[in-house]
Amino acid sequence: MITEGDSVPKFEMNDANGNSVKSSDFKGKKHVIYFYPKDFTPGCTIEADEFSKDYKKFQKEGIEIIGISPDDVESHKKFCEKMGIKYPILADIDKTVSKQFGVWGKKQFMGREYLGVTRSTFLVDEKGKIFKIYPKVKAAGHSKEVLDFLKLN
Repeated sequence: MITEGDSVPKFEMNDANGNSVKSSDFKGKKHVIYFYPKDFTPGCTIEADEFSKDYKKFQKEGIEIIGISPDDVESHKKFCEKMGIKYPILADIDKTVSKQFGVWGKKQFMGREYLGVTRSTFLVDEKGKIFKIYPKVKAAGHSKEVLDFLKLN
């Protein structure tokens, strides 16, 4: 599991348009990396919508946003179009990056155990170091929580 102070693992994934996006593309910029379980589900829709509505506020502070889930590029494309998402949503189809960040693992829902992504957010500084981790995020209000924290730090 990644901890605060660790470097962001190197990654390269495709965004909703099929373009390659690398972790190194964000070097020199503060950025938010949020992991979410699945496109079009209620919590994920709330979280993406709130980050999307706040995106200009993040940009004003010089902060980029990156969303990551195990959905494929086609699903992300539909999700971004429906939600009006302007920041990159990356397809971690083989779950490699989710595993590197420690957000892929056993979960429980209604007494059933399964593997999936735990909704989590990582704040990364200009040097690529993680300086804040939000594990097991509640979707509603999370974007504002992150933005308020970043304005103070």
